Amino acid sequence: MKLDPILAKAARFARSGKYESAIRTLEPEDNRYYGSFRYYYLLGVSCLHVGDFGGALNYFRLAQDVKLRDPLVLLGLAVLYLRRGETDRAVDFYLDVQELDEKNRIAKRALKVIRKYAGADSFSAWLESGKLSSLYPPVPSPGLSPNRIFIAAAAVLAALALCFGALVKTRIVPNPFARRDGRKLISEISLNREERNEPVQIGGAYRYILTRTQVLETYERALSLFTNYRDEAAKINVNRILESNASEGVKNRSRILLSYMEVPGFDNFKQGDNVSYSEALKDPVLFRDVHVIWRGMATNMETVQNISSFDFLVGYDTRKTLEGIVPVVFDKAISLNLERPLEVLGRIVPVSPERGAGISLEGIAIHQSGQLVPPAGNP
Repeated sequence: MKLDPILAKAARFARSGKYESAIRTLEPEDNRYYGSFRYYYLLGVSCLHVGDFGGALNYFRLAQDVKLRDPLVLLGLAVLYLRRGETDRAVDFYLDVQELDEKNRIAKRALKVIRKYAGADSFSAWLESGKLSSLYPPVPSPGLSPNRIFIAAAAVLAALALCFGALVKTRIVPNPFARRDGRKLISEISLNREERNEPVQIGGAYRYILTRTQVLETYERALSLFTNYRDEAAKINVNRILESNASEGVKNRSRILLSYMEVPGFDNFKQGDNVSYSEALKDPVLFRDVHVIWRGMATNMETVQNISSFDFLVGYDTRKTLEGIVPVVFDKAISLNLERPLEVLGRIVPVSPERGAGISLEGIAIHQSGQLVPPAGNP
């Protein structure tokens, strides 16, 4: 699993007993990790250890919404019901855990405790002894650090390279790595001979008129960017082809390439490929469905039937310069502090001129934390 720096930092705090630090690290990032099981579970465990049992219940329930029958979440809910003296409900959860993981030590220990201290008085005495924490679900590991991953990967790759080199040298196995990229075999998304021979079509009205050479160069550029995991930059080149006089064969190949591209997150977005608002406004169609991260302020927030929308004041995060106003729509209910700056990760949607603005954003995620608040002295 890819190492997330914020979740890993919080997990390190929690595993060293600094649960309040873990909570302070995580709580400002609720919009960023909306729907993240690991985020909710880590907050639930941390709240348990600081005695915020209401918060723990809330976060474990959110985690359960993501993974209904995960044993870790069931352990968290069970211990909360056990603390409240609702042993019947706690037993049900522990039995569910054993059904999913019959060797689970915490569930076995909890059921043994419940059987041993069945009486109300004895059970209350056991709770007051402070032993309930022994039944808390485990704090997740922060994962391997980049250095440890690199060292381990280097060792494995070196061993594999030696073995593979020996096998290829003795011709026991052929070399299977010819013409591969980091995602797909080149042959799956490369232009075939017919597409290369007839890359343009005659007649018709097009937004962009390209020569044979320009069509081929634009597609190869898109393919190169894609194989280097620069999807947003690749998408711009694909859009140029789709809106041009390129042949249907080249356009169909471009659509296939487009289907392989992934939705980025704040953690893996290529900032070097981030398109500015002014650039996108010049030619919205060219940047259709391209993901961007823009800073600013939100206003006119509305949530209707779990659809949230607001007007995004792009560039106004410093409260000095307003680049433009962009409508943003999320297909889920979100919460915002309208007094604080934010970053929006969104997908560009061209808007017809008669509707006013040239672009809108389909919201993907929001980052709003104290780090974005302008320094003291800014208006």
